[in-house]
Amino acid sequence: MNEKTIYLSYWVRRYLTDYMLAAKNLSRNTVRSYRDTFRLLVGYLRDVCNKNPDKLHLQELTINVVSDFLDNQQETRNVSVATRNQRLAALQAFAKYVSMNSPEHMEWSRNIRNIPKKKAPKKMITYLEKSEMDALLSLPDQRSAQGRRDYALLIFLYNTGARAEEASDLNVSSVTLAKSKSESTIPLVTIVGKGNKTRRCPLWDNVCAILKTIINDRKPDEPLFLNRYGQRITRFGIYEVVSRYAQKLELQFPSVRDKRVSPHTIRHTTATHLLQAGVDINTIRAWLGHVSINTTNIYAEVNMEMKAKALMTCAIDSSNGKKISWKTDENLLSYLDSL
Repeated sequence: MNEKTIYLSYWVRRYLTDYMLAAKNLSRNTVRSYRDTFRLLVGYLRDVCNKNPDKLHLQELTINVVSDFLDNQQETRNVSVATRNQRLAALQAFAKYVSMNSPEHMEWSRNIRNIPKKKAPKKMITYLEKSEMDALLSLPDQRSAQGRRDYALLIFLYNTGARAEEASDLNVSSVTLAKSKSESTIPLVTIVGKGNKTRRCPLWDNVCAILKTIINDRKPDEPLFLNRYGQRITRFGIYEVVSRYAQKLELQFPSVRDKRVSPHTIRHTTATHLLQAGVDINTIRAWLGHVSINTTNIYAEVNMEMKAKALMTCAIDSSNGKKISWKTDENLLSYLDSL
């Protein structure tokens, strides 16, 4: 066994640099999330073990230590159960990587990966109703340059369901717009999402029109959305724009206060409205860039309007005043079809 392999620091550096960045080419946000987990863990181990973080042994990361670390996060940092489980998932993925590259740590890895996740209440996603979304889009004052930029950003997020970072990373060359009505080119935007996965989304005519006004004669390699200083808008800047107009929206729709409107809320809104419009769930999955169809299925679970319509299709007609019991209904096929 190489002497270096006994140290936690050796494996953390290899995992984050050689594996996540070089081999897997994961997004910056994903790497930062894992980095933050290890930063918190190393700080906790330093205090508990009273050792230099570079001298911590991998074997000191026992089941009890990991469990105590996760409990400490909930108690001292007041993190949610979902965040706790996210930290655990990061450590378990790390343990799997170690076992794949160091068979002598197979038993250690198995123990870490067997730590159970904490059960958490299922959170319902938040989205805006059509009337709320229309009102949000009507708020920017398009008579000013900043208002046109804000409107373009909001309607673009709604059209594409793009994440804030995805919209921030776009360049002028990412957008393909028809130069004239006679052209048969389909207006679309090419988005690079998580894991460097590329997807294309068609653009509405009004989105194309407003994008043309903010692009002007900018070069293809310049950012699509700019901040007030003429630089690329950050994902935090996008969040600030959405939050600012969400506060104004609350004056018209007090119920929006409980929804905590963010760029991701608009993403949820896009998916929900596509589903309500009858768009196939697999098309929505590709539209949003989801890897698993299970991620997209959450929108079908929360859509009360569609649930109500589905319920009406199997409602029993009691207009004649008689209720038909399944025990006395001889037409079994009709009964099954009604469910």
